[in-house]
Amino acid sequence: MQKAVLKEAGKAKRSEEIALPSGVTATLSGRVLALKGSKGETSKEIKGPGVAIAVESGRIVLETGRDSKLEKKLLGSLRAHVVNMVAGVTEGHVYKLRICFTHFPITATVSGRKFIVKNFLGEKTPRQLELPEDVKARVEGADITIESASRESAGQTAASIEQLTRRANYDTRVFADGIYITMKDGRDVK
Repeated sequence: MQKAVLKEAGKAKRSEEIALPSGVTATLSGRVLALKGSKGETSKEIKGPGVAIAVESGRIVLETGRDSKLEKKLLGSLRAHVVNMVAGVTEGHVYKLRICFTHFPITATVSGRKFIVKNFLGEKTPRQLELPEDVKARVEGADITIESASRESAGQTAASIEQLTRRANYDTRVFADGIYITMKDGRDVK
């Protein structure tokens, strides 16, 4: 990680470099950056006004033509996205959820690409959620684990599962039934 301000012909440029660990390959097709590693592959369109992206010998370089506050913020955001992509293909992103019930025992299963919740508050019809292709879900007793190389996919899937069992206008201190996120990508939720 190096931050540099380059001056060429009197014009200031801001640049960010992200080093790729061994075993990670990066390809650039237009504005779409694709990374491949031991935990999978992910791709994202890197877009921003005036931002150039390049893949050079084991590193990804983001560069703007100006050195202003707006470009600094934009480069910081894009750098964070790329760092999350690198972490996803090397370590993976993991979200954990827990099934809680006080009234009716809830059962959750994964069948193919479908996540199914049965007997939520005694309902006869199961609630279902279609899982994205790049997400793996496991149910072990009352614990649910969501894994993906893409942080956005893992987080959105965990949030969608939590929303699947949400009940509007119910006091969660009394009606605690549902599925709740307990860990977001390595950080416990309090």
